[in-house]
Amino acid sequence: MKSAITLKLIAACALVLCAAGAFSQNLEPGKKPAAQAAASMTDAEVRKVDRQNNKITLKHADIKNLDMPAMTMVFQVREPALLDNLQAGDKVRFSADKIGGTYTVLSIEPAP
Repeated sequence: MKSAITLKLIAACALVLCAAGAFSQNLEPGKKPAAQAAASMTDAEVRKVDRQNNKITLKHADIKNLDMPAMTMVFQVREPALLDNLQAGDKVRFSADKIGGTYTVLSIEPAP
């Protein structure tokens, strides 16, 4: 009886540890954790700011965490306030990730 309870307790602990490990990992293969994605900044030039739709068009360098080559494209922004004080022609550095299937700017700052 005692060994059966011990065995069930060990199995339950193993299940909890496996579940915790699965939830702590990124579920998209080949994708870096969000903390690393946010840390990698990419140089860009603002081409258009669409405050009404919370979007920005950027001509950007390679985005390493997304394995994306340089191009001009439209991004959603995570926070509308990120668009404050930005206008076409501004040189910026930004971080982006793919959230819910949409390329999204997580942070943006003036280029040094």
